[in-house]
Amino acid sequence: MKEESARPLALCVFRKDRSIFVAEGFDKTKDEIFYRPLGGSIEFGEYGRETVARELREEIGADVTNIRYLGTLENIFVFEGRPCHEIVLVFEGKFVEKSFYKKKRVEGLETTDRMEAFWKPLDFFLKKEAPLYPDGILSLLIRHWNL
Repeated sequence: MKEESARPLALCVFRKDRSIFVAEGFDKTKDEIFYRPLGGSIEFGEYGRETVARELREEIGADVTNIRYLGTLENIFVFEGRPCHEIVLVFEGKFVEKSFYKKKRVEGLETTDRMEAFWKPLDFFLKKEAPLYPDGILSLLIRHWNL
């Protein structure tokens, strides 16, 4: 039997007015569209800030500055019928290239899969029009940004 373990992640939230930059995902088993800030798995010997910078460069070719730690979330969930467990370091940052703040949609790669990221209003998530993952991130943002 394969032993499962929690996966360490670092995600970065980018803010433009009352919108945040998120990737769209889809769970076929739940038939659910969801959103998540960009980032990814922390590699052995890598700090969370370094993960954010590397992942954003790899996924959408963006350089990040002013990376600031917001908090840690623990996320236990089921994705595509498989149980998952993540320990998520959440950061906020700013795009070095200001043109990212003007783009409506950005295409990129997450591992080998194509992905799309968008600016979505926080109200979209507050009204529960679609989930924002990991669980607890919306409350974390509200607390840090005094929304």
